[in-house]
Amino acid sequence: MCGNNMSAPLPAIVPAARKATAAVIFLHGLGDTGHGWAEAFAGIRSPHVKYICPHAPVMPVSLNMNMAMPSWFDIIGLSPDAQEDEAGIKQAAEHVKVLIDQEVKNGIPSNRIILGGFSQGGALSLYTALTTHQKLAGVIALSSWLPLRTSFPQGAISGVNKDIPILQCHGDCDPLVPLMFGSLTFEKLKSLINPVTVTFKTYSGMMHSSCIEEMMDVKQFVDKHVPPVD
Repeated sequence: MCGNNMSAPLPAIVPAARKATAAVIFLHGLGDTGHGWAEAFAGIRSPHVKYICPHAPVMPVSLNMNMAMPSWFDIIGLSPDAQEDEAGIKQAAEHVKVLIDQEVKNGIPSNRIILGGFSQGGALSLYTALTTHQKLAGVIALSSWLPLRTSFPQGAISGVNKDIPILQCHGDCDPLVPLMFGSLTFEKLKSLINPVTVTFKTYSGMMHSSCIEEMMDVKQFVDKHVPPVD
């Protein structure tokens, strides 16, 4: 894949069972790859949807004593007031916009593409959706937060995604990205876009992970916002 400065392997893909008329691009969390999420989506797939689970490039991560691991951008800390890797987040968002453009070139309009992710991947998907000029069908943010939130206006954004449906999910026992961080993100999102389009679901007893109930909520969100066209 030439011209891709993020020298990561090609994404894990769950192809549509018939002609793909919609896509989900889902970004994994820190230290992970796209493979596990591709398997998870294969279990809840809708026949007209293509699921694309890219792999992050490997880079040193400050949070983990500069150990190199798959990461979309550097993470310095996991609290609402932690310093953030602004340049890295913006560069990663540009990379995601390229992935969206590739699917548009493949014949899937951007307003039939849902962007999503887990933890760091969800953070990147929220940031990208709120800053891109590509109109998207929705965002799925699991166990996540909005990065660079002070860079956004106090009032509503004026971009193409100001009415975008967002499904935000969080475990109430998350020890890594605390539920409070998710709640702060939910409040910020409601101030930036049409608040009726943002849904925040919590899962009792869930830690920094996923569960069947959450994946069924994800499936319902996908089927609602990118239904079959034929």
